[in-house]
Amino acid sequence: MATTHDTLSSTARWRRFRPGGWTLGALVIAAFIALPILAVVAQVFLPSDGAWAHLASTVLPLYLRNSLFLVMLTIALAAAMGVGAGWLIAGFEFRGRGVLQWALMLPMTMPGYVIAYVYYETFTFAGPVQSALRALFGWGRRDYWFPDIASLPGAAIMLALVLYPYVYLLARAAFATQSLHLIEAARALGQSARGAFFRVALPMARPAIVAGCAFVGMETLADFGTVQHLGVQTLTSGIFRTWFARGEPVAAAQIAALLIGLVGVALVLERLLRGSRRYVGDPGGQSASAAARRPLTGWRAAIVMGLCAFPIVAGFVFPFADLARRAFLVGDPMWGPRFYAFAGNSLMLAALAALVLLTLGVFLAYARRLDGGPAVRGALGVAGIGYAMPGAVIAVGILLPLSWVDRSLDAWMRETFDISTGLLLTGSYFGLIFAYAVRFLAISLNTIEASLQRTPPSLDEAARGLGSGPARTLATVHFPLLRGGLLSAAIFIFADVLKELPATLIVRPFNLDTLAIRTYRLASDGRLDEASTSAMLIVAIGIIPVILLSRAMDNPSAH
Repeated sequence: MATTHDTLSSTARWRRFRPGGWTLGALVIAAFIALPILAVVAQVFLPSDGAWAHLASTVLPLYLRNSLFLVMLTIALAAAMGVGAGWLIAGFEFRGRGVLQWALMLPMTMPGYVIAYVYYETFTFAGPVQSALRALFGWGRRDYWFPDIASLPGAAIMLALVLYPYVYLLARAAFATQSLHLIEAARALGQSARGAFFRVALPMARPAIVAGCAFVGMETLADFGTVQHLGVQTLTSGIFRTWFARGEPVAAAQIAALLIGLVGVALVLERLLRGSRRYVGDPGGQSASAAARRPLTGWRAAIVMGLCAFPIVAGFVFPFADLARRAFLVGDPMWGPRFYAFAGNSLMLAALAALVLLTLGVFLAYARRLDGGPAVRGALGVAGIGYAMPGAVIAVGILLPLSWVDRSLDAWMRETFDISTGLLLTGSYFGLIFAYAVRFLAISLNTIEASLQRTPPSLDEAARGLGSGPARTLATVHFPLLRGGLLSAAIFIFADVLKELPATLIVRPFNLDTLAIRTYRLASDGRLDEASTSAMLIVAIGIIPVILLSRAMDNPSAH
């Protein structure tokens, strides 16, 4: 009897803790998303036939030093522009503020490699600016000094100009939700406007600012096109050089593992800097985003307008105008069926990736709604980690297992049926969509989760009371309510996939060219006039999610 009782108890415990289909599905998806990262980390323990030792003694210290300095300088510049603009928009009322508050987000539509191409062509020795200076003053090559855009500081400026909006968005939101009473109390105690900012507003907004700076740092680590064009050797460019130029995939994967370690340190550091602090405004107080913004007129308003307009002009207006001029005067020589093929490939991949990621995002978010246990929470954490990983790392992590599967299958088919299957997964659409899924699943997941959280649990209970199962409840109750969130997520994914360069460049099928690859190849050959058409199209499509984001921030209840 005791044995039977123990067996029944064990069975009952298993049934009690046995995961359901949604939980199992979430765990399987998380395992697939984690596979590329695990594949890269596993390469650390494989011999590299002396390649790693050679890299460590020659170029690896340079890669590491440049990467760290580039991240620190880019974060400093992006934080200065983003925090400053966020405070001015949230705390002051002046002419043009309504336009500037959304225009400050426009530079995020400009890929870093595109703005690098424009500024390099403009300010290089043979560019129009230096040529005009030499013609005007009669200078020779050694008669003057001009800052070199093809340098580490130049790359940091380019990246900061397109990444500062992420700091601006979070800082602006944090400043706008602070209680006005606290700031007024600081002013009443004798603090100047500057003192109230540094002693009250800035510390309260620190968690949001740190989160924005962490995102800037990870995007800087992930960048390939900008540093490649400007000749700055970083860990990301080193992965490409080691794999393709030197033919050392194991050593390249080991560099990628080092890059993963840096990203992990950045995430931990961000958590430590934010700590467990929660700064909230007075629920009954007046928000700093209301009519209590301090009005500015005259020369003070002009200075604030100039400060807010500078990053917009430098990060969007000037490069976009230059691209438009080049496209109008020269443009892509393949304009026509061949160019339409590039655009079609980009649109097809972006649409397919959006469809796959929305499906996965809905499944994972709903699995958490059904089962909020540690297993599902952990699965969602793993599923979202890919957004912090550089595209080059993800690409390397995907090629390693896919090439192993292809080799194993080919060897088995040769031995069993004397047939060679070749490469079925490596260099396939499957591998490319897999890379996009790992890289951008967090966008879909976070957006859909936020939409689901606004749906009261009582609707689920009512549906279950009427006999609907989880799948039917999702289809009939939640899906109609998710349409706004799904549309927003789809547009953001679409725009990000459209401008994604390193993962597409490495994993794409043979002879598959996209707008991003077309832009990269032409600009890398010094043919920016011809690259301007595809670059301008990428930027133009990227404006759509910025408009949606601006509307969402202005009217959050509508989303």
